[in-house]
Amino acid sequence: MEEMFSVDEMSIPTVELTEPERASMERLARRLVSAADGLIDSREWVAAVRDAWSSAPAGLRSRLAEFRSDSGRDGVLLLRNLPVDAANLPDTPNEKDSVLREATVSAATLMLVSHGLGSPVAFRAEKSGALVQNVVPVPGKEELQANSGSVRLTFHTENAFHEHRPDFVMLLCVRPDHDEIAELCTVSAHRVVARLPVSARETLATTSFVTQAPPSFGSAGGGSGRHAILSGDRDRPTMRVDEAATEPVTAAGAKAMTELSAAFEDCYRAIRLRSGDLAVVDNRAVVHGRSAFTPRYDGRDRWLQRMFVLTDLRCSREYRKDDGYILDA
Repeated sequence: MEEMFSVDEMSIPTVELTEPERASMERLARRLVSAADGLIDSREWVAAVRDAWSSAPAGLRSRLAEFRSDSGRDGVLLLRNLPVDAANLPDTPNEKDSVLREATVSAATLMLVSHGLGSPVAFRAEKSGALVQNVVPVPGKEELQANSGSVRLTFHTENAFHEHRPDFVMLLCVRPDHDEIAELCTVSAHRVVARLPVSARETLATTSFVTQAPPSFGSAGGGSGRHAILSGDRDRPTMRVDEAATEPVTAAGAKAMTELSAAFEDCYRAIRLRSGDLAVVDNRAVVHGRSAFTPRYDGRDRWLQRMFVLTDLRCSREYRKDDGYILDA
């Protein structure tokens, strides 16, 4: 396993699997495709993947354990050369709320990595609670501030409205966009706070903000109570905000949000994901977005597969029926 700090990605920590490591992961993923009838959302399949994680390359397991403990100044880890069976991919789906229900090499790879970070989780109101979700452009949704759009997606904490928003968001590229220009953009709280005036930092630490659910939740999402955008450690705080869905309830809050957005633009990192790349984002300390791209709807459009992870599933037990992996509220 080779670890590097890529100039192209502005120093995002990057780990590239060696060919023997990639081959090992692919053998493991292919075995899991038929485990427990290959039903991704079943407890039996998730358990089979969890048990198999101990057979993943030791270097990958060690690096993910480190990242789970401390995600660093940028809060993003880029894994490269993961198996996605690119030669046998079907057309990129383009229907609304697209998900994977039956196991594939890429889905098994994604689920394996999730167990290096914690436990997989999904929200029943979003994409029917599927654990592995497709992030693809959808005809007629181009302008939407959601994973189905293709305009610039503004910076956000994933599911910022929710008490049990994911600790980590994983985005696996199985197919890049035609022009290979779409960028995953990330900003860490560590880098942002150094660019904020003291008055803005103080206001962002007060409960002067409310956040609505994203469009992917439909009418079932609801919203948050009043909350702070920055909390915890002064230099490396937790961040909770969605530029498209968080509203200030005070004039000072509105001013601070404007200053925060300006800081995002000053210091974001951009990654152009290619097939086999997996971006792991610390959703507690990082906001992410996406640059605009032009879909063609010809079966070869950009296709990411997404999963959410909680480091401690027990904290959300009251929201999960029969102690499963789907949050009902």
